[in-house]
Amino acid sequence: MLSRLKTERQNRASADLDKLSALEVVSLMNRQDAHVVRAVHRALPAIAKAVDLIQTHLAQGGRLIYVGSGTSGRIGALDASECPPTFGTDPKTIQYMIAGGERALTQASEASEDSREGGVHDMAARRPGKKDVVVGLAASGRTPYTVAALQYAAKKGAATVAIICNEGSELAEVAQVAIEAEVGPEILAGSTRLKAGTAEKLICNMLTTGAMARLGYVYGNLMVNLNTSNEKLNERGISIVQRVAKVSWEEAETTLKKADMKVAVALVMLRAKVSKREAQRRLRLSQGNVRKAMGS
Repeated sequence: MLSRLKTERQNRASADLDKLSALEVVSLMNRQDAHVVRAVHRALPAIAKAVDLIQTHLAQGGRLIYVGSGTSGRIGALDASECPPTFGTDPKTIQYMIAGGERALTQASEASEDSREGGVHDMAARRPGKKDVVVGLAASGRTPYTVAALQYAAKKGAATVAIICNEGSELAEVAQVAIEAEVGPEILAGSTRLKAGTAEKLICNMLTTGAMARLGYVYGNLMVNLNTSNEKLNERGISIVQRVAKVSWEEAETTLKKADMKVAVALVMLRAKVSKREAQRRLRLSQGNVRKAMGS
């Protein structure tokens, strides 16, 4: 079965990989990476369906839960961990599960991906329900841990999405939306941390950025819910307030401090000409949609 997967086949273009110079190796990899963009492009209709699904469920107070093993699990973990500082989401809203647990983020835990029981056990601990969306990532589309986790979530009423790099997989069959990005054979046969991993990362970027943009957690293309947790981010926050509210740097900084360093709150205060308390109320009523809370 494994030998039939395109991601496991030998790539003719890299047959002499160990004979190439450094420049030849990286040039070959660069040419092969171009296939990733085309594969993701072909999958855009399915990706858009998944974005709509995630947006709808998050708007209802649900969660997005990534699940995977190895590289796929780490990519899900990366995307989940970057959402709170980027979009101001609660860490519980976008979560990840990885075969082998937290330890597998830094150390290989290949054996754990074969455990269907582990997938069910770990997913059951998350108590998935009708408001949630579970996204399973597996380059092969046949990882037992991920397939079992997705099946369990579906039985509990959660919406399910699969991100895979081979057509006609078991994971695609059990998912409500299947995103199949066929990137072809890797330059290092079977090393799906390469093209397949890149495709998965691109797709995860689209899922969360697309859903958050449609939920109004950004304004235009600005991160108006970013976490101002260091000097660089503080400066970025002031710059965003200044630009959107069309005020001086000093007024933007002063208002941001009054808003407890919450960019979205400061923007509503300035654009709607309201108090901090009223700005917070408007954001609650709009479910965090900054444009709606500002009234423009």
